[in-house]
Amino acid sequence: MIHLEHLTKEYDMPGGKAGKLVAANAIDLTVPRGEIFGLIGPNGAGKTTTLKMICGLLAPTAGRVTVHGVDVERHPEQAQRHLGYLADFFSVYDDLTVWEYVDYFAHAYKMAEAVIPGRVDDVIRIVGLEAKRDSFISGLSRGMKQRLGIARAILHSPPILVLDEPTSGLDPKARHELKQLLVELNRAGATLFITTHILSDVEEICTSVAILEKGVLLRCGPLAAVMQEARGGRRLRVRLAAPGFGLAEWLAAQPGVTEVMADATSAVFLLAGDDARTAELVGRLVVAGAPVCGVEDASENLEALYSRLSSGETM
Repeated sequence: MIHLEHLTKEYDMPGGKAGKLVAANAIDLTVPRGEIFGLIGPNGAGKTTTLKMICGLLAPTAGRVTVHGVDVERHPEQAQRHLGYLADFFSVYDDLTVWEYVDYFAHAYKMAEAVIPGRVDDVIRIVGLEAKRDSFISGLSRGMKQRLGIARAILHSPPILVLDEPTSGLDPKARHELKQLLVELNRAGATLFITTHILSDVEEICTSVAILEKGVLLRCGPLAAVMQEARGGRRLRVRLAAPGFGLAEWLAAQPGVTEVMADATSAVFLLAGDDARTAELVGRLVVAGAPVCGVEDASENLEALYSRLSSGETM
């Protein structure tokens, strides 16, 4: 649904300094249909620049963007029909009511007059603002305004939603409700491309992730695969029902097992391999006489992985 080929954006250095500031450095990235794709990185990583190039709001220095098979730079209007965009900070008109705001943008999108009233009601219902339909925007909370922005973005039924920090600045309840809305939109058929600083949100709702720093893509792919690749395997915890078995020694002697940390009744270790390799190892451990009572994932979360990658420990 979204494809970036060697996408690059350079700016002149401020103050007339020599050289270029590279906001996006030859990014190659593909977002398949049906994904909730999270782009993460610190401030200044190039996330918003990348989003704006995807939406045709910023021309790349080099490279190419296609959305739904349409070249964004060559055919911007055609490409934008497939996109719904929510900026980090977007304009609202405080003296309009919720339905007036949505109706205004339906006309701005040049939707057919006959379908506008029904579509306005539909999107207000989809984003959960029925009770605020006739309320002035000035009286809406931050979370409700985010929902209103999403209502505007989905008015023309785009198959792709591009959302810049959609949960930023929301209280926990509003964040939870907005994440549920994003998941529902995805289940209804939309492909989502979002940026966020809240890594727990990525773990909770995203199917794939890209880590961007200083315009460079550090990792990209399905969330589970990115995390497993970055840590060189899967980190597991094995628990025993009773002490007496030399768990640390046994694990240390197994091929593909590293970083063993153990006490009398449990061990955490890194295993190179997939589910089949895990099952085979645990099976041999039981045959060896270990009273295994539990095996669980002990992997670092996305926040820990991101901190390690962005600090340059693993590239």
